[in-house]
Amino acid sequence: MARKGHRPSTGVGNRPRFWGRHAVTAALANPERTVRKLWMTREAAAQLDVPPVIPVVYADVADLGRLVPSDAPHQGVVAEVDPLEDMWLGDLLQQAQNDPPERQRPLVVLDQVTDPHNVGAILRSAAAFDALGIVTQDRHAPPESGTVARAASGALETVPWVRVVNLARALDEIAEAGFWRIGLTGHARGTLAEVMGPQRICIVLGAEGEGMRQNTEAHCDELARLPISNLVESLNVSNAAAVALYAVAARAKD
Repeated sequence: MARKGHRPSTGVGNRPRFWGRHAVTAALANPERTVRKLWMTREAAAQLDVPPVIPVVYADVADLGRLVPSDAPHQGVVAEVDPLEDMWLGDLLQQAQNDPPERQRPLVVLDQVTDPHNVGAILRSAAAFDALGIVTQDRHAPPESGTVARAASGALETVPWVRVVNLARALDEIAEAGFWRIGLTGHARGTLAEVMGPQRICIVLGAEGEGMRQNTEAHCDELARLPISNLVESLNVSNAAAVALYAVAARAKD
């Protein structure tokens, strides 16, 4: 399934570079994605189905390493791509209205989660548990990048990612579409399982360390915590998202 997400690039300098076979293969398979150029070893090229219209530069491993961050596991392939186009929140919510009753996909809202590894991992979990998409603020979330694409392991191309200017207004719109908004926080009394109702679920997660802002909490219908051991204070936001999405998916199967 193709997705639309970010606004188009305004120039070559804004084109992200993806690396790794999962990320690049998924980008090549996405009809919504424009791949501008590929750098590959000949061994990697033999394993990828590259459309003839895409320019390919053959390079050795050392040359590829200079195109990406020093610790990036490029696996012999680097791609220069255009960012995906914008998707409006209203269009995403309309998709939920068109779902059959037995498929009530959850939505994930991220309040100023800025780490690209975490956002990529959340995209991957969203794909694994059939989430409708993720919603982030425009200015307080990472752009598309090789780091996000690598952590998402292909999910950047399949999970809708909507950016909004005002998260509070977006949460109001999500509520109007019939979603029950549950904010995850350690100070909540009830667990996620205890506060989930029959409605479609929107999971709201706060930034690494700081958690949700007060205004974001005020726009949730319920606050909930995950029933974790006293041996740890909290979970990383991407781990919390995965656990919460699993809980929602498990409820749907009951």
